[in-house]
Amino acid sequence: MDEAVFLARAQFGLNIAFHILFPTITIALAWILVYFRVMLARTGDASWLATYKLWVKVFALTFAMGVVSGITMSFQFGTNWPGFMNNVGNVAGPLLAYEVLTAFFLEATFLGVMLFGMNRVPGWLHVLSTVLVAVGTSISAFWILALNSWMHTPAGQTYDGAALIAGDWWQIIFNPSFPYRLTHMMLASGLTAAFVVAGLSAWRLLNERSDAAALRTLRVGVVLAAILAPVQILVGDLHGLNTLEHQPAKIAAMEGIWKTQKGAPLVLFAFPNARTQTNDYAIQIPKGASLILKHDPEAELKGIDAFALDAPPVAPVFFAFRIMVGMGVAMFALAWFGVWATRRGAVPARPVLWGFAAFTFAGWIATLAGWIVTEVGRQPWLVTGVLRTVEAAGGVSGASLGASLTAYVLTYGLMLLAYIVVLTHMTGSGGEHAVESAKSAALEGTT
Repeated sequence: MDEAVFLARAQFGLNIAFHILFPTITIALAWILVYFRVMLARTGDASWLATYKLWVKVFALTFAMGVVSGITMSFQFGTNWPGFMNNVGNVAGPLLAYEVLTAFFLEATFLGVMLFGMNRVPGWLHVLSTVLVAVGTSISAFWILALNSWMHTPAGQTYDGAALIAGDWWQIIFNPSFPYRLTHMMLASGLTAAFVVAGLSAWRLLNERSDAAALRTLRVGVVLAAILAPVQILVGDLHGLNTLEHQPAKIAAMEGIWKTQKGAPLVLFAFPNARTQTNDYAIQIPKGASLILKHDPEAELKGIDAFALDAPPVAPVFFAFRIMVGMGVAMFALAWFGVWATRRGAVPARPVLWGFAAFTFAGWIATLAGWIVTEVGRQPWLVTGVLRTVEAAGGVSGASLGASLTAYVLTYGLMLLAYIVVLTHMTGSGGEHAVESAKSAALEGTT
């Protein structure tokens, strides 16, 4: 791989990694806001109003960050990867257009009502607007995951003699990995948002233990995470079996299987050595991989040697998979401990609150690790079996890509720092302003 292609991949990887942080929160946070808004409508309680007003600000800020980073990312299709649209644009273009037409317009239309219309429209319309924004975020995820899944397990496309075209849209959208990938991502968003709600609520309680609204949202976050975490483990296992069927090279990299073998061991940890094609200092369970993946301890699993030049790099996929799983297990354990710690309505001890505060963005770590497994594990293909990554690269020089990559790193680093500082301020000392404004609004009868 030449320097320009490597830098183009690094730049696009940075952009999409930064962008995915924000939709991962907003997809599920929108539905949590629906719950807050419905409880406000049912009870008329000023504390629910304070909760809703605070978290709708968090949603608005996060949504804006996602929009801005998404626009930047889209430009790179033309600058760094012109071969992508030139080769598969007849499939990718309509899917992206469907996302804009059915989701983004819906979100953009009702987001304004949700943010600014509480005292200007009837209550039922404001509740409906909150619901429709949540529906829009989920529809957006549907179309983006349909395209991404098609790139991994393409189906329904055909050639008309000159170019690739869509032959069967049903097969394209509902390609073999789509149901698993969409469900896995929606659950990941739910867990990420749940820990953001729980973590920032814990941060608020560390500053003000008497805030009953923060204790309530802490409970909402931990209960939601406790429900979703075991479901995610089950879906992740099913997704892995689907990947074994359709992308066995990715599984070989994830499990560190270099040689095709029967009774492949489950490698818990090791240092993959690409030069010797072995796992150094491996800690493994004999025949464990074959048992888990094929439910037969003597079953044969293909190794990296079975895929020649079509195998992905092992080390990044191997380590990212273990980070994703490890973080998922930690989130599962903390969520269930949190359910126990908040079971009687008492504010948890400060060490417990610090634990949740530290895990505020744990979902980001798991999501980014999973993204590395998914996307690096697809290499050297951009669209599996259809378009190689090097075939889609543009003619931008390595020097230009290096300069712009440096600018992106600095800009995104500052933006992320600013985002986290603003969030902690809004939910820490800033939460007081939401409470006071909610009480004033309730007294004035505006709710």
